[in-house]
Amino acid sequence: MDADSESGSAATVSCTTCEACCCRLEVMLSGDDDVPARFITEDRWGGSVMRRLADGWCAAVDRDTMRCVIYERRPDVCREYRMGDSDCIGERRRFLARHGDDHA
Repeated sequence: MDADSESGSAATVSCTTCEACCCRLEVMLSGDDDVPARFITEDRWGGSVMRRLADGWCAAVDRDTMRCVIYERRPDVCREYRMGDSDCIGERRRFLARHGDDHA
């Protein structure tokens, strides 16, 4: 991906156009995270991760607003994930390629 196409894509991602694509990724928790217990589960290797619901989305995402209900207590990995950066754009493209008809 070249820098021009990446920056053009990043310009289209904002709080109003974000589809919370990253909220379908597995989020591993660290010992410093202060996530409410009801949003935590254990993965098959015994690690703590954010719980996801049957639809694949993080349990902390409000399905009506697509916003994090624990934003102030979100895990460090979520804090470090930057809207519009290359990881965001890549995940957004993969998500929209799989679910584009539902989110066009």
